[in-house]
Amino acid sequence: MRMLKNYALPLLAALACSAVMPRETAEAQAAKIAVVDLQRAINETEDGRKAKDKLKKLFESRQQGLDKKQQDLKKLKDELDTQKNVLSREALEGKVESYQKLLAELQQVYMEYQRELAEKEGELTKSIVERMERILRRIGQSEGYAMIVERGEAGVIFVPTNYDLTDVVIQKYNAGEGADPNSAAKPAAAGAAKPAPGPKATPAAPAAPK
Repeated sequence: MRMLKNYALPLLAALACSAVMPRETAEAQAAKIAVVDLQRAINETEDGRKAKDKLKKLFESRQQGLDKKQQDLKKLKDELDTQKNVLSREALEGKVESYQKLLAELQQVYMEYQRELAEKEGELTKSIVERMERILRRIGQSEGYAMIVERGEAGVIFVPTNYDLTDVVIQKYNAGEGADPNSAAKPAAAGAAKPAPGPKATPAAPAAPK
């Protein structure tokens, strides 16, 4: 799944109004800033829940594969521990080499699964985030915000609830606002399920059996 970046949205409407408004009013409007928690917004949309389910299924499938490989590795390690005193030096070295090779393969597969899950998360959430950006731009322009920042990435500690647009974005998204006007010309499958995740699903890191 992709990490959410800062979404600072400059508003053309605020700049246009500054030419005709009194200086004090324009300055006050320029200082009007809102925040949005995009991760929570994604998680609370129908598309987001679908994406989370898809990502969870992929994660569980990959985790099962890792668990199987880890079990094979542990079995080989147990064989080494029980047979090391009876095997010839050549046979022991062969088993140690096999163990090290299997461990390296497991670690490589783990890294590949992590990368796959991150890419899949980005793929599933991309259209949702883009649609939310369109909604936020409209809110910013219509309500005169000078800037809208992503709450988590901006490190916001406190903001009055009336400057937090998360619930508004969720409501407008679920009501059908912000849809890409060009998506109507695309096949239904391209715009149907635009899922999105919650907390990142990451396979448990493989560890060498003790």
